[in-house]
Amino acid sequence: MSFKCGILGLPNVGKSTLFNSISTGKAEAANFPFCTIEPNLGVVSVPDIRIKKLSELLNPQKTIPTTINFVDIAGLVRGASKGEGLGNKFLSNLKEVDLLIHVIRCFKNDNIVHVNGKVDPVLDKEIIDYELIIKDLDSVDKRIDKIKKQAVTGDKEKKIEYEILIKCKIHLENGSSLRNLELESNEVKWIKHLSLITLKPLIYVANIDEDAINTDNEHIIALKSVIKDENLILIKICASLEEQLYELTDDEKSLFLDDYGLSESGLDMLIKASYKCLDLITFFTAGEKEVKAWTVKKDSTAPQAAGIIHTDFEKGFIKAEVIKYNDFISYQSEIKCKEAGKLSIEGKDYIVQDGNIMHFRFNV
Repeated sequence: MSFKCGILGLPNVGKSTLFNSISTGKAEAANFPFCTIEPNLGVVSVPDIRIKKLSELLNPQKTIPTTINFVDIAGLVRGASKGEGLGNKFLSNLKEVDLLIHVIRCFKNDNIVHVNGKVDPVLDKEIIDYELIIKDLDSVDKRIDKIKKQAVTGDKEKKIEYEILIKCKIHLENGSSLRNLELESNEVKWIKHLSLITLKPLIYVANIDEDAINTDNEHIIALKSVIKDENLILIKICASLEEQLYELTDDEKSLFLDDYGLSESGLDMLIKASYKCLDLITFFTAGEKEVKAWTVKKDSTAPQAAGIIHTDFEKGFIKAEVIKYNDFISYQSEIKCKEAGKLSIEGKDYIVQDGNIMHFRFNV
């Protein structure tokens, strides 16, 4: 199951530096606009202390964390929705991701060019918001034009979609993102095929300098003020600092973070937040040969989880043997969990819980 988090923002705000710090992919980072043209894809391990503890207990031959994908999208500029700065191409890249990570520059540095000539996170946010809204409005208008005739002449399905699109159009024309429009899940499914950008979940990342790690500077305060009603996550990250952390061992990272009074890196917080925003959970398969973490959507059934491992597991699903993570840690082995009655046998209707350790039985 592959999920993509798209890193977006104006040029020269630190997107590529952030991407290089977080992932296995590498993007060019330079002090001029549009040094990134094609999107860069990087695979990122999701930090999870549970897989480490399971490995310490079982001492397997291999330990494999679950992963999530990050995409470095080229910088957007004012007029992107009209094609400025190759904007149409870059906006189309955003349609392909599941989560938006909007990087906003919140530090001053005369040696790093700002595309608008000054550091103003509020203006930067407004520019990106506007371009995404205009792009979605264009997509909605085109779809309305395409189905309007069918909708008004009796096609029931097209009529339902048309009415939802009109609701979206009015909201977008009022300058608001669609994630702020109260749509029921059964309404969202009618427009899902359009991959509307402002309907996607979003996390703000404030790229700061080292002086703002433990206190908010004027730019952070201003940004927090304008997003306070959006009910979205804001994470402060010093991208240049995280780039240094990337090269260190785990022990060295710990000491480095201690020096700054931090318990975890900003990037670890971002990865965890991305995972949570996408409504994902982790289950484990654990044995002497391998301990592996798997990603599945919250509220998935046992057969659906089995299908993440292999489609044949879902097709031939018989049952799942399930141990809760805390029970496994307490009793320290599958055998002892079974003796204590902590191993349950679950059928097709079982809803997988975060941290479940599972073993699937299936027909070939």
